[in-house]
Amino acid sequence: MEIEVLEGVFDANEMIAGENRRLLDEAGVYMINLMASPGAGKTSVIMRTLEGIQGHLSGAVIEGDVAGKVDSEQIAATGVPAVQINTGGSCHLEARQVNGALKRLDLEETDLVIVENVGNLVCPAEFKLGEDLKVMILSVAEGHDKPLKYPLMFSESDVLIVNKTDLIPHTDFDMVALEKTVLKMNPGVVVFKVSCRTGEGLQEWNSFLVKKVRDAKQAAACS
Repeated sequence: MEIEVLEGVFDANEMIAGENRRLLDEAGVYMINLMASPGAGKTSVIMRTLEGIQGHLSGAVIEGDVAGKVDSEQIAATGVPAVQINTGGSCHLEARQVNGALKRLDLEETDLVIVENVGNLVCPAEFKLGEDLKVMILSVAEGHDKPLKYPLMFSESDVLIVNKTDLIPHTDFDMVALEKTVLKMNPGVVVFKVSCRTGEGLQEWNSFLVKKVRDAKQAAACS
């Protein structure tokens, strides 16, 4: 019985995720689902990403948190449209919540929507939102063994951003071991090594994202 209930939840979520995808396609908007554990640096990466794409893409952010609106207020203060979703205890965002947030954004004036999912390395990977790209952040402080403990997240993600690389000299973090483990689980994943403090690797990540959005727009125009 429990399995049937879970299947129903996933089916309903996928249906609304499909609606989100159609909504985004109609407006020519690219959306990424950004996932990580609390403290990995999601908001910092978003802020540096918004800086990096300025002049190339127009962005908007959907902020998912259990409670509060600190992150969305920080982003909105920069002039970037931001919509807050509070889950009230749920460990992930669902497609219906993102659907409501998308309808509050001016998608005709937006190229890229960044969804900051609730801080968690388990549940967010199981729920599709209608995104083009699943991106996860792992901070150096969390350790290089996290893929072994949370394999689904690493297997499902299209991009892995290893954040806080400036801390590596002060830890026993093994980047070679991490990449070996992750690429064995997910050979297609693209890995970026960044530091929001020093700026390392951010240009490569931002260039990759701008190209992804532009390629998607070009493909849509040709179809």
